[in-house]
Amino acid sequence: MPRRLTIIQGHPDPAGNRLCHALADAYSTGAVAAGHEVRRIEAARLDFPILRTQQEFQHGQMPETLVDARDAILSAQHVLVVFPLWFGTMPALLKAFFEQVMRPGVALEYREHGFPRGLLMGRSARLVVTMGMPALIYRWYFQAHGVRGLERSVLRYAGIKPVHETLLGMVAAASDPKRRGWLDRMENYGRRLV
Repeated sequence: MPRRLTIIQGHPDPAGNRLCHALADAYSTGAVAAGHEVRRIEAARLDFPILRTQQEFQHGQMPETLVDARDAILSAQHVLVVFPLWFGTMPALLKAFFEQVMRPGVALEYREHGFPRGLLMGRSARLVVTMGMPALIYRWYFQAHGVRGLERSVLRYAGIKPVHETLLGMVAAASDPKRRGWLDRMENYGRRLV
């Protein structure tokens, strides 16, 4: 049955032509071929300020430039987030994007007592992360802390689950057949929205 997919392409280079863009394109190709509805957010092409206070986060107005992105996330049944690993986590631009769009009333409902309630239940997600180091080292030695932060502290906290991940390591040294294999895998995931 066709579903609604929102792709968040989080590479901060607005020029494109990066592996992250190709991975997002392949996932989208598979999704479209399977009849899914696809919306795409290019974080690097959005102009928005960073949040600086708790007051802004909880009570400030969302920038007009992010309203369509917020609506794409709200309408999605599955979300794909693609980004390169920078300093062990997502690039600052992508983190600033999530801080803006995952506000109270969108992702969370704050209650007087207890933890906030996630408002994005009924959605699933996949994180695709590229990196220069071996993925196994990042996963086991560093315990994939940057990816875990996004998965647990943002997505699952907002109610999105399951959240699957794909960690692609040693991308600069990857052969053409290896890259083709990654793209084929993304296209397959896109068809099934997993």
